[in-house]
Amino acid sequence: MKKQESGSSPNLSTKPSEEKSTPLKELFTDGIRDLYWAENHLVKSLPKMISAASSQELVSAIESHLIETRGHVERIEQIFALLGEKPVAKKCDAMEGLTKEGEGIIEETQAGTATRDAGIIMASQKVEHYEIASYNGLYQLATTLGLTEIADILEQTLSEEKLADSKLSDIAGNEINSKAAEEL
Repeated sequence: MKKQESGSSPNLSTKPSEEKSTPLKELFTDGIRDLYWAENHLVKSLPKMISAASSQELVSAIESHLIETRGHVERIEQIFALLGEKPVAKKCDAMEGLTKEGEGIIEETQAGTATRDAGIIMASQKVEHYEIASYNGLYQLATTLGLTEIADILEQTLSEEKLADSKLSDIAGNEINSKAAEEL
């Protein structure tokens, strides 16, 4: 028997985790766990990209995105709370592979060059595109499942990921790629 907290209406006391789970909701929750691991992994990986970049504009963009990424972790924790679940991460093989690829680019390019910065941008955009696909897919599932508040949170982060991708494209197109083309 469910105990109702005093002062709350019967409709508001039911937590999503107390509702019957469906395969789609399980898929959604699994996706949230995957993204939680991915975002936490990025918090640890982005400082390596910052250290390796030489363009101040690129460094600033990645530093800014690191701050946003910490906020994305907090939002996912908020989503877990709304689902009535403890934050649990599920290893994201895709994000692990994408960050390893970025580290490989750093190892294979010369420090202080625009070519390395171009490689960092490409690696970072692959990460952004993975995140955009993940947040968009989870947003669609949340909408289908009637999880409106969660969908709103996902949509907010999706917007930030799209802006980060666009900013990286601008940095590459405005300066870095042309400088890299002139390097010997």
